[in-house]
Amino acid sequence: MPHHDLMLTPAGPALAPRYREPKSPAATPLSSAPAPAATPLSSAPAPAATPASGSYRRLFAVPGARAFTLGNLVARLPMGMLAVSAVIMIAGAYGSYALAGAVTATGMAATAVVAPWTARLVDRHGQRRVAVPAAALAALGSLALLLCVHHRAPEWTLFVAYAATATSPNTGGMSRARWAHLLRHEPSALHTANAFEQAVDELCFMLGPVLAAFLCTALFPEAGTLTGAVLLLTGVLVFTAQRSTEPPATPRSATAPGSLLRGSGTRPLLGVFLTMGAVFGAMEVVTLAHVDGPAAGPILALQAAGSCAAGLVYGRTGRSGRLRTCLVAMTCLMAMPFLGAATGSLLALAAGLLVAGMATAPTMVTGMALVQRLTPSGRLNEGMTLAVTALLAGVAVGSATGGWAAEHAPSTVYAFLIPAGAAALALAGETARGMREARGMTEARRSS
Repeated sequence: MPHHDLMLTPAGPALAPRYREPKSPAATPLSSAPAPAATPLSSAPAPAATPASGSYRRLFAVPGARAFTLGNLVARLPMGMLAVSAVIMIAGAYGSYALAGAVTATGMAATAVVAPWTARLVDRHGQRRVAVPAAALAALGSLALLLCVHHRAPEWTLFVAYAATATSPNTGGMSRARWAHLLRHEPSALHTANAFEQAVDELCFMLGPVLAAFLCTALFPEAGTLTGAVLLLTGVLVFTAQRSTEPPATPRSATAPGSLLRGSGTRPLLGVFLTMGAVFGAMEVVTLAHVDGPAAGPILALQAAGSCAAGLVYGRTGRSGRLRTCLVAMTCLMAMPFLGAATGSLLALAAGLLVAGMATAPTMVTGMALVQRLTPSGRLNEGMTLAVTALLAGVAVGSATGGWAAEHAPSTVYAFLIPAGAAALALAGETARGMREARGMTEARRSS
């Protein structure tokens, strides 16, 4: 996943434990504050048990699942469209890719700040009450950017307009929250649902850029941004209209107080996500620099294709593995693009990216399951959004590092060592976090 798997982007555009997991789904919350007393998620009776895991067809037999999934698919397609559309539109009008990059980078920074607050409001007041106005504001920001570019407004207006798109709700996180609510009595089926969600992310990031480039070149430069804004708002409206599957809002008084960032185990976990994001950001930039031609897009899409396929297969296993094990696989497989590039053959590089991508979705599915287990009740959207924000930051760091390496290394082949090295750092961080948590559990048992 370049920055696939991210549930957020600057304009709309989401990690498994190291120790032996307890059989109970309850876990230590990310917040350092004591977990709130358990409260029923809904006053309605629990939904009928989902059939055995491993069947996506049976998964969508859950009442209401098909309807909210359809809306979410429409809302998430712009994840891969809006940033690409903005770059094409701005660079074409102002003749500066530097300006286009600066505008989209500003949007990403604004998203990193705003997204956790939006997610907290979603948890506290409900998806429909928050997501609809947030998506409307983001769509208006995209339309304002379109008008500014079309009329060649001063450059500073582009930054202001694009920053407004940071309010876009984390639709991937909201969809996962619905699955967690519907399948709260079926952990194996929830694993399958998470794998499906990850595959959807990969699909959106494969199709989104292609659709954006086609619209901007075949119709008019603003077509990609306009279409993305319409799809975002339409998808969110359809998604939130499915009231029967919406998780109940959790008032502030019923949730653990304080920021999730204050939890003792939160920052190390987010550090792992940060380095994982660096893997994806570096791989994308390095691949583009190495191929440097029209074949770069299709070749890079193979990484997402490998991740999508692996995610669907992983979901059929019915249970999640350990994050450390997944990161071992990722570290090994991320060396494959380097080996492929070293042969000088684009086919070998394409094969290497396809294989490397197969570690992405299982790692993300496993990690997202960890977030769901460790986040306090009623703050699931916030916890997942913090993880995605860390990934976004990692993508930015990885992109910058990969670009520097591609420009200064004796050959762009050596730049492929950057994502492999970032994967090794993520593995080291997760190993250290697991050891620290294991020590904490041992001390807690001794004290008790």
